[in-house]
Amino acid sequence: MEDYCQKKMASLGKFLKRINPALIKAEIEIGRTTRHHKSGDVFRAEINLSVGGNLFRAEAVNDDLYAAVDEVRDELEQEIKKFKTRRETVFIRGARSIKKKFALSPHSRFREK
Repeated sequence: MEDYCQKKMASLGKFLKRINPALIKAEIEIGRTTRHHKSGDVFRAEINLSVGGNLFRAEAVNDDLYAAVDEVRDELEQEIKKFKTRRETVFIRGARSIKKKFALSPHSRFREK
């Protein structure tokens, strides 16, 4: 099970290429929710991924342990993509506002018509 989890987490590495590997810390917790239930959502997987001060967390409960790990990995991938998209959007918005501040006056002779 440890090898399976490591393989799944390694596939998330493509989203974290530009980050120093020393800043990445992953905590994976897997197990059964209760000992006395035999059917239903019995297995639980949880991943806490700390990336340079940002915490990404995902949790899944499923009737199959491997399915729970796959589900939590997909959930964590979506969370990382959302964070990266938000960060890029904020950067572009800031660049736009700076560009507006340095825009040429409409009365400037260098302005294109």
